[in-house]
Amino acid sequence: MDIESFREYCLSKKGVTEGLPFGPETLVLKLMGKMFALAALDESPLRVNLKCDPDKAILLRDEYPEHILPGYHMNKQHWNTLVLDGHLPNSKTLNLIDHSYDLVKNGLTKKLQQELTAL
Repeated sequence: MDIESFREYCLSKKGVTEGLPFGPETLVLKLMGKMFALAALDESPLRVNLKCDPDKAILLRDEYPEHILPGYHMNKQHWNTLVLDGHLPNSKTLNLIDHSYDLVKNGLTKKLQQELTAL
């Protein structure tokens, strides 16, 4: 998966915005103001950080030790770094984007969840 496919898929989700708050080399995608995905624009191969359930994160790192790593510059219990060099199936990447989005969505306040529903 390339950066444009990653970006477009994330932005297709309801309530998602993008920005560069950490500088031009890190794309940050947020759901209702809460981060759920980051992409290192200056890395080759592309590396992205996604939020993940802690138990699932450990299983994924064991299953894909060279392609799913503890989250770089993030809380390593709750974030994974995916190395998108073509070895990780796109379906797995899309599934993990959905998982990250859902974790953040489920953690939103009731007010933000209502605003999201109204969009």
